[in-house]
Amino acid sequence: MTDTNDIRNIILLGHGGSGKTSLAEAILYKTGTTSRLGSVDDKTSNCDYYDEEKEHHHSICAALVHAEHKGKLINIIDTPGFPDFIGPSITAIPAAGTAVIVISAASGIETNTRKMYQLAEEAGKPRMIVINKIDADNVDFTELVTNIQETFGSQCRCANLPSSDRTSVIDCVNNDSGESPVMDVAQAHTDMIESIIEVDDDLLEAYLGGQEISHDQIPAVFVKALLTGTVVPILFTDSKNQVGITELLDMIVTDSPSPAQSETAKLITGETETLIKADPAGPIIGLVFRIAFDPKSNMKYSSVRILSGTIKSDTNLLVNDEKKSIRPGHILKAQGSENAEISEGVAGDLIILAKIDELRVGDVLHDSHISGRITMPKVPQPMFALALEPASRGDEQKIGGALEKLCEEDPCFKVHRDLQTKELVINGLGELHLRIMLEKMEKRFKLHVNTKEPKIPYKETITGKAEGHYRHKKQTGGAGQFGEVYLRVEPAERDSDPPLQFSWDIYGGTIPGQFEPAISKGVHDVMETGVVAGFPLQDVKVSIYDGKHHPVDSKEVAFRAAGKGAFIDALQKAKPALLEPIVDIEVTVPSENMGDITGDLASKRGRVQGQEVLPGGFIVIKAQVPLSEVTQYNSQLKSVTGGRGSYTMELSHYEPVPGNVQQQVIAQYAKEKEDNA
Repeated sequence: MTDTNDIRNIILLGHGGSGKTSLAEAILYKTGTTSRLGSVDDKTSNCDYYDEEKEHHHSICAALVHAEHKGKLINIIDTPGFPDFIGPSITAIPAAGTAVIVISAASGIETNTRKMYQLAEEAGKPRMIVINKIDADNVDFTELVTNIQETFGSQCRCANLPSSDRTSVIDCVNNDSGESPVMDVAQAHTDMIESIIEVDDDLLEAYLGGQEISHDQIPAVFVKALLTGTVVPILFTDSKNQVGITELLDMIVTDSPSPAQSETAKLITGETETLIKADPAGPIIGLVFRIAFDPKSNMKYSSVRILSGTIKSDTNLLVNDEKKSIRPGHILKAQGSENAEISEGVAGDLIILAKIDELRVGDVLHDSHISGRITMPKVPQPMFALALEPASRGDEQKIGGALEKLCEEDPCFKVHRDLQTKELVINGLGELHLRIMLEKMEKRFKLHVNTKEPKIPYKETITGKAEGHYRHKKQTGGAGQFGEVYLRVEPAERDSDPPLQFSWDIYGGTIPGQFEPAISKGVHDVMETGVVAGFPLQDVKVSIYDGKHHPVDSKEVAFRAAGKGAFIDALQKAKPALLEPIVDIEVTVPSENMGDITGDLASKRGRVQGQEVLPGGFIVIKAQVPLSEVTQYNSQLKSVTGGRGSYTMELSHYEPVPGNVQQQVIAQYAKEKEDNA
């Protein structure tokens, strides 16, 4: 039994290699939860328990563990740090009460550090910054703290400082003396106290009047300062040598908010937003923030943050707007790969529900006393793609089932069947992302696939107005077929929704209204295959304005063929054109590589939109570039930057393909059509 006031939920966020998992292991060991210190390097980590994580020595999925310290339950969400696996990290943020941003002392602020800090801030989460690996050589701590304050704001204040030999840390909240290579302890104490009491007018007035603030007055105000963001404490740790771990735990249980103190999620019903209070006696509201499958049994485990109410094994729960209720059965607490049963889950706690196939990330569980949804953070749109072919015949259905499970685990992993190319295509955030997902499929499900680069998803449109006509007449000795259609086409606005605007403008009954659906089907047949290179059409207006019918021979099949033929006739006269996908790309590289990257993007028909200088000698280059030019950008960027560069990209829009490129695509389509004939 756990009281809501005694729960602390923290999420470890940051760039890959910063030591988040090692920090979680240090907490488990320091609190006596584990008898030995788990290690990523020797594959004994409690958080990295999948084979792929052990093999690659980094987190791929979000993991849950928990510990007790000074009578408080600390739930810890350990998240992946590499950009390719950012999806599970983002969707776990709503489950946390406090975001702990972990920075490697040796590496400093990296790409994902900025991104995760910003996402935590946008989600309204109180934040702490932990500078880990303080035993690293040649670290300029003063410069690192300055970079943190320049990047994230002056509210970032040192709550403790490493000692000269870096084997201990000096408290800067309750202590104003000591020596540290980072900065003057007395100054750090003053900065910290001033940032904390900024949220309390009475304390601030007393302080400005010369009164000393007692240690007992700080904790309650500290929580408020964290919640409002007037202070973001910086703490120093060396997780492998257990330095600063107790001090971090003390701050988590004393100065970070419980679920009862923090602002939790908002329930959105229509235009109304209702703040959910973490009340164990309130209506049941739970948010699914993580899906995982047991690597051995493939049993499904759904991680739920209980926002309100109390869930027991026999509680009747509804999922979103579904009418059919479910029962949790066993309520579990996760300790990495191990799950222990508990009697009930109370508001504020993180629990596991097993074997409930209906649940997906973002689902709201409730007991029918509420209705609505909870907004989840936006995840990047996966643009890196591979086409799959089964290595063994007859595996198609098995592969589909395996990929569906992988999609449930990672919101940035997508699968679709391309209707035009008939290819099974997987999409991810990068080459590493897809490679490891295929490793998962091979190891867990014993399924092998061959991969190839997928075709670019071009689209077709028209650039002019035209009229089309087609008469379908067939006489075979028996009943005949007859249908004649006249129509007009013209361009619609770019990226129109729906892609076809169909209007029936027949007057006088030249074509009976009963044949409108058949003609519409004929037109939609062409919308799927286009007239230039076999790609779907978009942004087209079509008006059916005249035609003829026969009282005996006119049938739906005849008018479907006539509609199709007239539409093709008009499209071919309306200056058809190819559209290509344009992506927004952000490339983070060392400053010395800026010229190489901007020149390379220009050679790929890219348009640089802007640049942003980052602390630590890095620069972000923002550009728009055709997707066809950056399908293999990952390897190219590594080559140019020596592996120090990274990038993200999202679909922006479609725009016309240059004439020379269009001719190449058309020629390739014609060749494939001939080969398949």
